[in-house]
Amino acid sequence: MSKAFDVLVIGGGPGGYIAAIRAAQLGFNVACAESNAYDDPKGEPRLGGTCLNVGCIPSKALLASSEELEKIEHHAADHGIKVGSVSMDTKKMISRKDEIVTKMTGGIQYLFKKNKITLLKGHASFAGKDASGYQIQIDGKEKETVTAKNVIIATGSKACHLPGVVVDNQLICDNEGALKFDVAPKKLGVIGAGVIGLELGSVWRRLGAEVTILEAMPSFLGACDPGIAKEAQKLFAKQGLNIQTGVKIGEVKADKKGVSIQYVDNTGKAQKLDCERLIVSVGRVPNTDKLGLDKIGLKVDERGFIPIDDHTCATAASGVYAVGDVVRGPMLAHKAEDEGVLVAEIIAGQKPHIDYNCIPWVIYTDPEIAWVGKNEQQLKDEGRAYKAGQFPFAANGRALGMGRSDGFVKVLADAKTDEILGVHIIGPNASDLIAEAAVAMEFKAAAEDIARICHPHPSLSEVVREAALAADQRALNM
Repeated sequence: MSKAFDVLVIGGGPGGYIAAIRAAQLGFNVACAESNAYDDPKGEPRLGGTCLNVGCIPSKALLASSEELEKIEHHAADHGIKVGSVSMDTKKMISRKDEIVTKMTGGIQYLFKKNKITLLKGHASFAGKDASGYQIQIDGKEKETVTAKNVIIATGSKACHLPGVVVDNQLICDNEGALKFDVAPKKLGVIGAGVIGLELGSVWRRLGAEVTILEAMPSFLGACDPGIAKEAQKLFAKQGLNIQTGVKIGEVKADKKGVSIQYVDNTGKAQKLDCERLIVSVGRVPNTDKLGLDKIGLKVDERGFIPIDDHTCATAASGVYAVGDVVRGPMLAHKAEDEGVLVAEIIAGQKPHIDYNCIPWVIYTDPEIAWVGKNEQQLKDEGRAYKAGQFPFAANGRALGMGRSDGFVKVLADAKTDEILGVHIIGPNASDLIAEAAVAMEFKAAAEDIARICHPHPSLSEVVREAALAADQRALNM
């Protein structure tokens, strides 16, 4: 007799493992299927998905290590700290990153045991449906078929590769290979000036690489507020990142000497970039193949995403839901987590909701970039009457004391009602500061609400308050 579950989650990444935990908290008999071992020394499936294993967590560990090096090399003297020769043990840095990943993934295994969640080790696919529920085939070391009344698809995404460009994760790498360099290359090429390209390019630039980033789009960080993108491009250029936009990538060749990239620049002139290693960071595609969706009457759209109801994440198959990178919306770990919680609660008969306009975005460069809601260009395109308030970190005592005074906060509010429509930050700890804006927008707060809340002094959060005050032309410290 096959195992039977109330809820079966396919995929153990942020959307999947959080969905499994929330469903278990709600009293369901839950299983989660995962097949990807990543770099597990025993070849065992690892929980946490791309985010914990080869994405968010390891990249932030490397960013932190490289930032520490840069502080010592270039900023310690500003504080009166004298240091001698400084070097980076790259292998130790990578080892530290791996230790953090192992600790985090092991923590999820503990949470599964705590919540009595069954881990099914193997690739899961639909085999059919009958009166007892959906039959899910698990292909692992041993094959088995289990039954579930409800299924949550949370299989995430994988790196998109360029046609004709072979990613070997040695010379030509995607996000996975770029996290494992044994030494910093002298010259590093990056195709794609998005989140991954900028973050990993920044890591290896701090460790001594000469970094050139080639971006096909004519503008830099097109998803950002234009003012934020302009400031970011200026600061990154000052740091040494060579960012070229509006390029057309041609032939890419790899040999023993390195990688050669033929491209046409934004003036139409043919160019060539020679580098030791190349990172290809041109987006991600959903992992929706090999799920056996046809066995239950489901199809993906032209981009490989699973169509769902926008409010419930329900597919066209009753009792089957999909969350995270396999459905519409931004490919963000925290978005996947919230959808996982939403689906578990819907299965339990609750009525949760997600306001996708209030999901924050973050780029973990230095300075960090974060935003929530609409940007100025979007509001102009909508014809929405708005007002803007902006305040620089250079006028903030805490930022000056930290030696982190680049950037600013911008608050956009409705011209008549004063409701906050968007908040955009480039500066220190932007990833933490943006949470206040997300809370305010969830509660439909006005800019005046933030302006009248007492913020601690001295703190970086005062810049958010001053930007809110500036939206009404009454900033106090500028």
